[in-house]
Amino acid sequence: MPITILGIESSCDDTSAAILSDKTVLSNVTASQEVHQKYGGVVPELASRAHQSNIVPVVDRALKEADVEMKDLDAIAYTLGPGLVGSLMVGSSFAKGLSLSLNIPLLEVHHMKAHVMAHFIEEPETSNPELPFLCLTVSGGHTQLVIVHSHKHFEVIGETIDDAVGEAFDKSAKIIGLPYPGGPLIDQYAKLGDPESFTFAKPKVPDLQFSFSGFKTSVLYTVRDRVKENPNFLEQQRDNLCASIQRTLVEMLMEKVRLAQKQTGITRIALAGGVSANSELRTSVRKLQEEGCEVYIPKFEYCTDNAAMIAVQGYHQFQEKQWGSLSSAPSARLRIE
Repeated sequence: MPITILGIESSCDDTSAAILSDKTVLSNVTASQEVHQKYGGVVPELASRAHQSNIVPVVDRALKEADVEMKDLDAIAYTLGPGLVGSLMVGSSFAKGLSLSLNIPLLEVHHMKAHVMAHFIEEPETSNPELPFLCLTVSGGHTQLVIVHSHKHFEVIGETIDDAVGEAFDKSAKIIGLPYPGGPLIDQYAKLGDPESFTFAKPKVPDLQFSFSGFKTSVLYTVRDRVKENPNFLEQQRDNLCASIQRTLVEMLMEKVRLAQKQTGITRIALAGGVSANSELRTSVRKLQEEGCEVYIPKFEYCTDNAAMIAVQGYHQFQEKQWGSLSSAPSARLRIE
């Protein structure tokens, strides 16, 4: 019999619920929070309150779209961390209460592992990477290079020493006057600009580590100095700035991916995390096929935070009876061990 799992994701500002039958998605519902736009970033307290309002209707809709009743569920998978503690607590408390009332197993899922395991959601005309594979995981809070040996064994071989690339996109967007979330807007306007218009600093860090703080400072100083010379600089150069920012960040990522591929010898390359929705990054990763690599890029709906990825990782943990505990506390900085 197929295993039916309810996945719950609440790590940041998206409340999501999904129903999976084994590794097939029956529904995947997400409620986003627009309240943060006027603040230029996610406000943790407002995020947790919005989760409290959203979680019951989102789960209800996911069940109805999947045509599944509560009694049909075999387990509940939820995000244990990392993320915003207040947001995580909403999903954690709901999952624990429902698990207890239905007397079914609870599955604690690592958010970043789930992003990677989204590649194992079964979709028509979509192939899954063979193990092991090398994954670039990029989001608002993380930038990592990971060797995926199995759903349990993730080997982090490189990560950022300061900021994440998603945060670099959003902060750069804020510097040039774009509203939050700015990353998708940079991608949109970059298509209209010249990526060679501006040169920004690319911090040199050893081996497979990343650093983006110096890049953001470079964007800030460039904008500051140009606006002094021309008060209309931002309006006149918006598209070129976006194109140059995006080009630089994608180049920084791809330099490390190529280095990791060379060092490990692994030719199966995957992309995961919210920034994997960026069009130039997707194009750049696809070009690795010309260098003899197999490339795996998730569908857009599985790039950003979603519960389907939580449920598919939960499915693998269910197979090995890796049950969660009612006493487990959400962790804002849960690391991949």
